[in-house]
Amino acid sequence: MKNDQGRRIETRPPTVADSQVSSASRKQSPAPPVMPKYRQVLEDLHSAIKAGTLRRGDRLPSEAELGKRYNTSRITVAKAVHELQLQGLVSRRPGSGTHVLAPIASTDHVFGLLIPDLGRTEIFEPICNGMMRSPLSKPHSLLWGHSMGELAQQQKEAEQLCHKYIAQKVSGVFFAPLEFTPEKDIVNRRIASAFDRAGIPVVLLDRCFAPYPLRSKYDLVGIDNRSAGFLITQHLLLHGARRIVFVARRLSASTVHGRIAGYREALLSRGIHPQQDLVRLGDPEDPQFLQTLLKDCHPDAIVCANDITAARIMQGLAARGIRVPDEIRIVGIDDVKYASLLPVPLTTQHQNCADIGAMAIATMLQRLEKPDLPTRDILLQTKTVLRSSCGTHPSPNHKLS
Repeated sequence: MKNDQGRRIETRPPTVADSQVSSASRKQSPAPPVMPKYRQVLEDLHSAIKAGTLRRGDRLPSEAELGKRYNTSRITVAKAVHELQLQGLVSRRPGSGTHVLAPIASTDHVFGLLIPDLGRTEIFEPICNGMMRSPLSKPHSLLWGHSMGELAQQQKEAEQLCHKYIAQKVSGVFFAPLEFTPEKDIVNRRIASAFDRAGIPVVLLDRCFAPYPLRSKYDLVGIDNRSAGFLITQHLLLHGARRIVFVARRLSASTVHGRIAGYREALLSRGIHPQQDLVRLGDPEDPQFLQTLLKDCHPDAIVCANDITAARIMQGLAARGIRVPDEIRIVGIDDVKYASLLPVPLTTQHQNCADIGAMAIATMLQRLEKPDLPTRDILLQTKTVLRSSCGTHPSPNHKLS
């Protein structure tokens, strides 16, 4: 990675010199931890692909065969194979087994991270950690840069960083497009076009900059936002909510519009055809916005575009003496760290950010190997995490697919 001062930080862990200890203290040292079985299976298969023992198109031994070889369960083996699949090294074909997709590239690459919201939006830190922890990232380096200034400053610094990456001739860029500013669409297109002219491939993280449901020509790794909006709204409907409002900030990314589409489909699937459109766009921290929403919509539940919006709406309701979930139920999407720590723990759609990061690295390497591949949407599924805010009072951290 690289900080704003231009210092590169390698993704490989730094070596640490062993401290001198006496032989007596060595004898008292605890035994090294035993490697989990799934990790042993994963690393053995990973090494075989890297060494060329397993070549492109080769079929992996079945889960039953691997379980017998390693004296472990098929569930453990499946976990290891699933991680190889997330890394883009194998493909599961129903009826024909699991096959090797490609050898691991030996060329060292330098990739740029262009994430203006890094440090502001909680999903991007675990996404980046997932990228760096992927075995595929070990030979490579990530250059890091972001803006913590105001939104207008973010636009300027994002373009500056774009040109720095071009000057450094990076192998590819992971780009999370700007949102929340009137100029975002123009700036995002300008950044993407600059990388195009430089011949630098782009993989989009979390969202596309084209207006929903249109798509740009770049690979995208994120979640199925339409499905997430559908599932979280369906949960409220199944538990009796009927006047469900969807709340989001203006000028949000296309991901939010996908979630709105899923919300509307869930209502229609239950035969609800509202006479009034209950999607409300505004500032969740603005008391006037909340007052108007409550007066005009009379909601019994609110689906929030993300967890930060849910937290702010919850705070606004508490200031008005409105109890969650007794009077109004609230749900979010993302399952960020603080979701379970809110005054009323938040029911939300969980996305696996580490898996998004791992898939992003795999997608970039595949794009470098095969530049003519068609544009791909790699969309991970989400899970509904039930907590108190939806009013169903489940057991703690219960998860519903």
